[in-house]
Amino acid sequence: MIRETIVTSLSPEGTPHIAPMGVHVLPGELLIMPFRPSTTLDNLLSSGYAVVNYCDDVRVFAGCLTGRRHWPLVEAERIPGKRLADTLAHAELALTRVEPDPLRPRLHCRVVHQAQHAPFRGFNRGQFAVLEAAILVSRLDRLPWDKVERELAYLRIGLDKTAGPAEREAWDWLMERVEAFRRERPEDPP
Repeated sequence: MIRETIVTSLSPEGTPHIAPMGVHVLPGELLIMPFRPSTTLDNLLSSGYAVVNYCDDVRVFAGCLTGRRHWPLVEAERIPGKRLADTLAHAELALTRVEPDPLRPRLHCRVVHQAQHAPFRGFNRGQFAVLEAAILVSRLDRLPWDKVERELAYLRIGLDKTAGPAEREAWDWLMERVEAFRRERPEDPP
């Protein structure tokens, strides 16, 4: 199973980094598999720690992909690190094993501590649409353009029916990024 989360990590200088990332849930551990190059990968390899944030504010996912990475953070409880201040829950991780790979290393992590901060009340289709669009935006340079267009058109249906102001704001940020990508590569992206 893969959970869409926000991973926070610290650079060797102590600078926090916030990134959306699908985290694999395995028996007794969480697996993080960032594509290279990755600040999260560099930070986790350097410090050995990260925090997985379970967040229902889709603006954080969209914001991280569109240059809006300044979300309020607080200190982690048991590891050197930070977590989102407004996350529903978080898990503090310690790196236990690395499977090297030139494209996507596998970082096996043990949960050191986890805490629940607020109840999860479920996602509406607008939130789901933003999450899926965020994944597409993170892969614009690797997906065929016609697939991106088809999937965004389909996701727009759920967004139009159920989104609130936060979901619409997040969607607009992502669409700005899509348009910028399209302008940068007018020759029809892959």
